[in-house]
Amino acid sequence: MDYPLITPETEFDAIILAAGDFPTHPLPLTLLAHAKYICCCDGAAAEYVGKGYMPNAIVGDGDSLPIKLKQQCANILHEVAEQESNDLTKATRHCIGMGFRHIAYLGAAGKREDHSLANISLMMHYYRNMGIAPTMITDHGVFIPTHGDRTFGSKPGQQISIFNFGCNHIESKGLKWQSFAYEHSWQGTLNESLGEQIQFCADHYYMVFRCFP
Repeated sequence: MDYPLITPETEFDAIILAAGDFPTHPLPLTLLAHAKYICCCDGAAAEYVGKGYMPNAIVGDGDSLPIKLKQQCANILHEVAEQESNDLTKATRHCIGMGFRHIAYLGAAGKREDHSLANISLMMHYYRNMGIAPTMITDHGVFIPTHGDRTFGSKPGQQISIFNFGCNHIESKGLKWQSFAYEHSWQGTLNESLGEQIQFCADHYYMVFRCFP
């Protein structure tokens, strides 16, 4: 199976914690508690450290960090001044530089809808252009960008959404409604799994969202 269900035992090379809503669902919280390597975007660092934790790295332009925290975390702070990319991308580059490829993103949604939409779209950019396997985990489910023929683990009745990123052809098995090459983002939403797995046959890139069962 290409993409099994994410469980508390799923291992990632690294977790990047962004400055959206801090996770509250038990699954992302468990993954965060047992992560091998945690990289905070600078906007997320204050809340994370304030909860009594310390990341392995803090990455960003530094504009969201209080002076006291900058001093406290000077040995793990990686300030990147350029403004052509956001802190999530800077953190991603840092993790790639560490040799990490299987990366989970937490706290990347919430607070501002434009930031949430941008961060979801960035998952596909990282997958296509940066050679990593990104997984964005929210309090409601999991976004995974992919391409071609893939199989996803699922549970009967699990809510599934598919977003087309350039496919001229998409077919599916195991969904309540057959997939096709959606022209609009809303067309692939609110589908439903019929069993233990879903199969896709596609000729380009697409993103799958699986709600937590």
